[in-house]
Amino acid sequence: MEYENLKLNRQICHRVYAASNGIIRLYKNSLDKLNLTYPQYITMLALWELEEANIKEIQALSKIDGGSLSLILKKLEKKKLIKIKHSEQDKRKKICSLTKDGLKKKEMAKNVPMTMLHKIGNFSKEEIFEMVRLLDKMNAKLYPSS
Repeated sequence: MEYENLKLNRQICHRVYAASNGIIRLYKNSLDKLNLTYPQYITMLALWELEEANIKEIQALSKIDGGSLSLILKKLEKKKLIKIKHSEQDKRKKICSLTKDGLKKKEMAKNVPMTMLHKIGNFSKEEIFEMVRLLDKMNAKLYPSS
């Protein structure tokens, strides 16, 4: 009884970890068709939303750490999905924008969210809204400055 709290079935973090890994695996087939990894997809989602943004804005929206995000952005630039240039106002800042191919990829990806929702399971709208609400509440504590 002294170590009851150390059992995996009592860990919220393990449930979130397992769900995250499972969801990412579900995305693989759809993202392979787009020639994107999951972190690249998350970055593109942020850019499709922002259209043009500096790296800090992309990082705040995507929750991807700075070092990883820099590597992802370089790979997306090599794929000709984005352009990275120095800000005219502050040469230390880099601005990312979508290319024509990046915008085409958005059109190709538009059905991915609904496809994933159907693959994950039969959840009611209320259950989905509740999951989103609870995850947002948790993330607000984990990422207080975002």
